[in-house]
Amino acid sequence: MNKSQPTLNFWQIWNMCFGFMGIQFGFALQNANVSRIFETLGADYNNMAVLWVAAPITGLIIQPIIGYFSDKTWNRLGRRRPYFLFGAIAASLALFIMPNSPALWVAAGMLWIMDASINVSMEPFRAFVGDMLPKKQRPLGYAMQSFFIGVGAVVASSLPWMMTNWFDVANTAEAGIIPESVKYSFYAGGTIFLLCVLWTVYSTKEYSPEELAEFEQAEIDIGLGSQIVNNIRTTASYLKGGALFAAIGLALAIVIAANIERLDKNLYIAAGMLLAFGFCQLIAGMLSSKKSTNNGFSEVMNDLFAMPVAMRQLALVQFFSWFAFFAMWIYMTSGVASFHFGSKDPSSVAYNEGADWVGVLYAVYNGTSIFAAILIPVIVKMTNLRFAHLINLGLGGLGFISFILIKDPKWLVLSMVGVGFAWASVLSVPYALLSNALPIKKLGVYMGIFNFFIVIPQILAASILGFLVTKVFDSEPIYALVVGGGSMLIAGLMTLRVKVPTEL
Repeated sequence: MNKSQPTLNFWQIWNMCFGFMGIQFGFALQNANVSRIFETLGADYNNMAVLWVAAPITGLIIQPIIGYFSDKTWNRLGRRRPYFLFGAIAASLALFIMPNSPALWVAAGMLWIMDASINVSMEPFRAFVGDMLPKKQRPLGYAMQSFFIGVGAVVASSLPWMMTNWFDVANTAEAGIIPESVKYSFYAGGTIFLLCVLWTVYSTKEYSPEELAEFEQAEIDIGLGSQIVNNIRTTASYLKGGALFAAIGLALAIVIAANIERLDKNLYIAAGMLLAFGFCQLIAGMLSSKKSTNNGFSEVMNDLFAMPVAMRQLALVQFFSWFAFFAMWIYMTSGVASFHFGSKDPSSVAYNEGADWVGVLYAVYNGTSIFAAILIPVIVKMTNLRFAHLINLGLGGLGFISFILIKDPKWLVLSMVGVGFAWASVLSVPYALLSNALPIKKLGVYMGIFNFFIVIPQILAASILGFLVTKVFDSEPIYALVVGGGSMLIAGLMTLRVKVPTEL
């Protein structure tokens, strides 16, 4: 008889999730301050989305690769730990360099490196919970991650404000110079990022691949096996799909070029995505025709098309959820500064007051997520995972929409409470649902593929929202948040159609 996976105590789960707080320090500093850095170095907010796009494209490539290799890694550091350790080292270095960027192109490059490194750390952490915990404890594990995300983000998002108001560090500087409050915040964030990940690496030991296989077989024996899909996509399907997507992408690019005055150059990003996906399928088809499929690229492409049904349904929920958050991260600083504080000049006192207040608002939603991470299991027990997610996403969607209705920026705190509940739910509930549907031997690659539906909406947000803000909303970025709110409400409704083998 196969041995069942042991349950872990509270402090063991605490230690294995503690590193995620460090990751969130980097992520929160990036989201709250990068647009501010870009504008300080001369970027026009109308082109802000383009500057953000290189980072998610890199993440789109890196996440399945890291997941694939972490599934197949086993050395003295373990299975997942090597990746989030080396990712933390690289991200910490980028955090130290970013606020000292002498030019806009350097800052954009640092964002690219920082986001890629954060993805190297973050993706294995998601699979780490699935590796280390039995199914009944996985919701607790992901809730613990959400708790640490909230704690880390509260402090990180508030750091520039705290530097100014507690330590009298200047939050303004000459035109083209990044304020000292931002610089010191990034230094602190880089240090904390690395130390937190080091703690998890030191305090948590991983199970070997043989032990994990035994645990999974024990679950199968008692009827709790995951959804295993072994379908192999045919050569013809790859070639037909590739030709179709490439043709659509090319046609869209031609339409954009012919109507560039009425449309927006940011839409080229969407066309490029379609072309790239088409070419990837064509390459996979050619490899398949030559029977050369024993490689990481072919395996990832086949796994993409062989996703379990629950994962396909959750992917759409993730897409619309994260589209809303990327709308916030890209446009909230400029939106609040212009709509609520009356300034679009990054060197003005009013703009920087607005930017600092956005940092506080970020702290509010992240702080709320700490409370929500504790409350969500209670809501789940009263309803179920899917309905709990619907409630939380509904609160978030209404919170985003309220930005256009509230004139006094102080009251935006209430809006961010709703966003905080949505954030906690997005970081825990989908993964709790998904982990029960995935085979343990492919947990890393499928978590990486699942993150496609976090990155793809970011790329589309960069293209579509850039067009909407400049051409439809008369260069008023506050409306991007309203669009994000509508997207989140759609995500909530789509949660109800998700079917999972076991709902805890």
